Amino acid sequence: MALTTVPEPAPVTVAVGRFEDLIARGLRGLIEDDPSLTLVADDVSAGELRRVLHARRPRVAIVEQASLPSPVEVRELARTYPASRLVLVAEQLSGAESAQLLAFGAAACVSRRTQARDMLNAIHLASRGMQLSHGGLDGSTADGGALTPRESDVLAELQRRHSNAQIASDLHISIETVRTHARSIYRKLGVSSRRELLTPPAHPGASAIDPAEPDPLAAAG
Repeated sequence: MALTTVPEPAPVTVAVGRFEDLIARGLRGLIEDDPSLTLVADDVSAGELRRVLHARRPRVAIVEQASLPSPVEVRELARTYPASRLVLVAEQLSGAESAQLLAFGAAACVSRRTQARDMLNAIHLASRGMQLSHGGLDGSTADGGALTPRESDVLAELQRRHSNAQIASDLHISIETVRTHARSIYRKLGVSSRRELLTPPAHPGASAIDPAEPDPLAAAG
């Protein structure tokens, strides 16, 4: 009786963004030492990322979170290049920020200090279409549950600093429905207001909203 040879699965293709040299070398080493992974692009700048995702179609892209202009960019990348799963690396993220990025389509948010085995685990889970449950990289967590697809739509509009009336118009829902979704989003992300949602944590390089700026959610329409 002839034996059937089971073909080896193809290696998972990985693209690595631009990082500090020490981190970049560590990521390259991890990938090159794992026979089930293949590095297809390296030292990819934020400006080159879309071109690489389109041309190389990596199964997993490891990107410096701070290199992206806003969380909304994660949503756009996830929608435009669904075959590539995004693993975001950050120095510090709150639970709310991690939840936002995961709601927008990131496969994982990991710390720069993540151990090698955990980074490999994140890559392999992401390659299988799985999403790591969120947790703040600064130790805090938001535990209100996953956002619904409609809440993700509203969150994207909030991140663009659109008014309630504009969100209602864009999504074809009522202003009161916008407010209801927004309250649910705040609860799930562990924040109390739009101001808190849009204000980055106080760490180097963060820019805060002007304290004198009124909360648009509190304004009528």
